[in-house]
Amino acid sequence: MDLNNLLTETRNPKSANIDELSTLDMLKVINDEDKSVAFAVEKILPEIAKAVDVVAEKLAAGGRLFYIGAGTSGRLGVLDAAECPPTFGVDCDMVEGVIAGGTDAIFKAVEGAEDSLTLAEIDLKKRNFSNKDVLVGIAASGRTPYVLGGLKYARSIGATTIALACVKNPKIAEFADISLNPLTGAEVITGSTRMKAGTAQKMTLNMITSGAMIKLGKVYGNLMVDVKTSNEKLIERAINIVMTAANATREDSEKALKEANYSAKLAIFMLITHSSLEVSQNILKAAPNLKEALKKYE
Repeated sequence: MDLNNLLTETRNPKSANIDELSTLDMLKVINDEDKSVAFAVEKILPEIAKAVDVVAEKLAAGGRLFYIGAGTSGRLGVLDAAECPPTFGVDCDMVEGVIAGGTDAIFKAVEGAEDSLTLAEIDLKKRNFSNKDVLVGIAASGRTPYVLGGLKYARSIGATTIALACVKNPKIAEFADISLNPLTGAEVITGSTRMKAGTAQKMTLNMITSGAMIKLGKVYGNLMVDVKTSNEKLIERAINIVMTAANATREDSEKALKEANYSAKLAIFMLITHSSLEVSQNILKAAPNLKEALKKYE
């Protein structure tokens, strides 16, 4: 294994004496380097747009989105997947994060799991991964065997594959239909890719799921109208969303939410159109999103 040629493993001259700096100056170096991450992601927006479009298309057709990775990359995939159900009201299996070493690896490193070329195939088969699904392989170095094996298997069965790495010409791109490569450069702490590379990966994953969910009608304007009201904070958020979107009072919004079984989207439609629950449900069911449903009602 030769890491010397990987951009993520090079030494950063801007932080060469970081261990001699005051705490404030140390943090300034880290912050200055972090500022470059968004620009690295900006340079690959056209490729991310392609990823969003294909993910939205597959999800709309009943497919699923899988993230696969090891270590920090795997944890970032698990995190993004876990946030989709409460934010967009989707089923837990629509977006899934798969990490080398399984659930234990989310909290503690599982040594050697990432070095297997066959384990990812086993993990995907357990989840009935099929050619209807999309697999995003995440590896800052672009060469993690676990991710390589997963992408290779996904391609062999005809599934759509996407590679996310922070180096030029990553190995995992060989098995990807779309390659996303935000080049974040040398880390402040040499080789600690949980820093800039990890930030770029999180930004990119956020864009993929958020963009796909917007295209699937999970957002009205910039309001998350399919928010899952599973706790007091989210119920309060739903009330505010309904009040804003329908220009309604709090009392009317709460009443409509209760009648709509706490579906913000349904409550908004009912308030704007003054339609019954049944009529509103039928119109929303036939429309791709809330805006189109409101247009149909007009």
